[in-house]
Amino acid sequence: MLHITYRVFGQEILYKMAKETIQLNMLEEGLVNHPVVGFGESGRKASELRVLLAKIEESESLPSGTGDLQRTDCLRSLRDIAIPLAERPARGDLTGEICHWADGYHLNVRLYEKLLLSVFDVLDEGKLTEEVEEMLELFKSTWRILGITETIHYTCYAWVLFRQFIITGEQDILQHAIYQLKRIPLKEQRGPQERLHLKSLTCSIQSEKGFQELTFLQSFLLPIKKWADTRLSDYHLHFSEGSKTMENGLVVAMVARRLLLEEPELAMQAAPLTDTEQIEKYVSSSIKHAFARIIEDVETLVDSTNEHPLALLAEETRKFLKKDTTMHLPILTQRHPNAGAVLASLIHKLYGIKLKPFLDSAEHLTEDVVSVFPAADSLEQNLISVITSTCEEGSADSYLKKLNLYKIEIVSGTLVLRWVNSQLARISAWVERVIQQENWAPVSAQQRHGSSIVEVYRIVEETVDQFFALKVPMRPGELSSLFRGIDNAFQVYTRHVLDCLADKEDIIPPVPPLTRYRKESGIKAFVKKELTDSRLPDVRKSTDVNVLTTPTLCVQLNTLFYAISQLNILEDSISGRWTKKYHAHSTKRPTEDNLRNSIQKDSFDGSRKDINAAIDQICEFAGTKTIFWDLREVFIDGLYKPSVHQSRLETLIDPLDVVLNQLCDLIVEPLRDRVVTGLLQASLDGLIRVILDGGPSRLFTPADAKLLEEDLEVLKEFFISGGDGLPRGVVENQVARIRQIIKLQSYESRELIEDLKSASEMEMQGGMGRLGADAKTLIRILCHRSDSEASQFLKKQYKIPKSAS
Repeated sequence: MLHITYRVFGQEILYKMAKETIQLNMLEEGLVNHPVVGFGESGRKASELRVLLAKIEESESLPSGTGDLQRTDCLRSLRDIAIPLAERPARGDLTGEICHWADGYHLNVRLYEKLLLSVFDVLDEGKLTEEVEEMLELFKSTWRILGITETIHYTCYAWVLFRQFIITGEQDILQHAIYQLKRIPLKEQRGPQERLHLKSLTCSIQSEKGFQELTFLQSFLLPIKKWADTRLSDYHLHFSEGSKTMENGLVVAMVARRLLLEEPELAMQAAPLTDTEQIEKYVSSSIKHAFARIIEDVETLVDSTNEHPLALLAEETRKFLKKDTTMHLPILTQRHPNAGAVLASLIHKLYGIKLKPFLDSAEHLTEDVVSVFPAADSLEQNLISVITSTCEEGSADSYLKKLNLYKIEIVSGTLVLRWVNSQLARISAWVERVIQQENWAPVSAQQRHGSSIVEVYRIVEETVDQFFALKVPMRPGELSSLFRGIDNAFQVYTRHVLDCLADKEDIIPPVPPLTRYRKESGIKAFVKKELTDSRLPDVRKSTDVNVLTTPTLCVQLNTLFYAISQLNILEDSISGRWTKKYHAHSTKRPTEDNLRNSIQKDSFDGSRKDINAAIDQICEFAGTKTIFWDLREVFIDGLYKPSVHQSRLETLIDPLDVVLNQLCDLIVEPLRDRVVTGLLQASLDGLIRVILDGGPSRLFTPADAKLLEEDLEVLKEFFISGGDGLPRGVVENQVARIRQIIKLQSYESRELIEDLKSASEMEMQGGMGRLGADAKTLIRILCHRSDSEASQFLKKQYKIPKSAS
């Protein structure tokens, strides 16, 4: 059993004596020093054995002859004393026979351990010898002598293999050790005699708490479990080379733990940890150690980079998480399905502790905020993704509810809103400035709009670019605020454009007072007009009004059209960039409908409505200005004077054509029909003004109705322009309102008076007369009739005075 060769001693006598000494020490250790079984009647024999062993040791110091004699006598007596001691019945004897080494538990195990050490290859200590099975079978022959049971064998063999793994680092050896650990029978699988035998085997070790009594299994398995616990408590450090080594370490820990929980002292401990709780303990401890190392690495890196430490910490933690979920997490989830949620929750908490002071102190969108917020939010989204993707079905919500979310979107959103409001104030100030500097000259022959709208869009687009350059997390509310602010800026711009217009009342001459016909009043009034100033007093007053020129109005219209057309492009750009940003920075994906709604409800509808209304207003103003201001002399003051057949509408076609050509040359093509429609409406308004409120100098007869109809056709065809102008349907709809008035001119005064009487009665009931006209229209037609019947009726019924003579 002891590999001592003759060559070590040189002389045969010395070799023989050394061998005898070793054997004597083994007898003393095995029979006397560990009396688990009481000596009883053999107590005297034990004392005699100690005396003999002392005499043998003493003989070595005596003279040669005397010493040899004493040694020989003692050795002869030793057999008679040793055999009775060895044949004491052993407690827990499994076979019912004599167990020769019943008292030598510690020595027996050590001897058996020495035997088991011979299973390793002499040339390669990291491998088992090829004859390992035969050797193990041979070792079984020592079980009865050494008191070895199946449990003791597998435990000792597992220990020998495990210790060899520690020395060599060979994973194959560890696999063999795990196999032997798994073969150790559980308490319920052992027979009663073996359980009794194992219970008797104890040892004492010195610890921090003093001497501690350990059972056989505890003495072997506690060191193994301690090794596994130590490494699993920081598995990121100790098992960084690969998943297989960690898997083996975890198996060692779990198997040893299962066996140790059955031992008396550990079994009596209150509420021992479950396997799941133990895994959580490993994860918690290792994550804390790993996170501390990441912090140390960041402190080193921050000096060589320009990044904020928290941003760098978030990025390094995210990399760590990615690696951990692929290397270690698959192993942990085999024994704890929600291990991913445990580690993600802890990382979230650890980083949150570092982040909170920064969040609490953030007041503006500084460079640090723009650096830290996206990194922290990205880390949080990754952690949430790990929880939702790795948890068992239905268990993710419980972990998510326990998270103390960073709420970066809320803090960031508040800061972004402050920034947006400051930028919108800047845009508003810029709008005020550029509109004051606008001279309403076209940018170029191709770009017929004013320069102010270009400047407004430039600063708006700069603001939008800066908004999306903010990589901080945002909510739809911040986008809505940006939309509303830009929308308001264009509404303000539109109001400023309209403020440049004069009031229509200032360019439309006042309606003359109604008078009834007086014979030759038409001729006298006309002559009087020729002899006096061609302008009435209130008209002269209107010359002081600042009326924009037609080219200026066209540039304003082009500018507003440019604003609304670019508005669509701007809205599409913002919507597309928002969708891309939202998907890129958030794992909480909204549905397409939600994204669309968040954009649509905050679109530029207010600006569109105001700009379109402003375009309509300017088109209407341009038409009114042309008819009632620019062509007033020939249209409002000159048409149908002194009579219809002497002053026909044909004379106005050339001046209208000049104006129309000017408008079409200056206005952008998409607005042409709207501008021309405004001119058509103003022309019809002017024609109605001449017919119904032409003043005492205009008189009409039923015979004039045909001429008026012809003039209306001329005006209609002018605007249709053979298909190159307005659509015929549009013109017909506009002209329809004056046809009824011209038709009324064809009736005799008597018929009009009769209809006026019935119309007055019907209007009280909410209706009209037989001819389909209201009382006011009929009165105005009668006021311009050159007959006494109409004059007398108006005098009697409405007290309308005669025209001035």
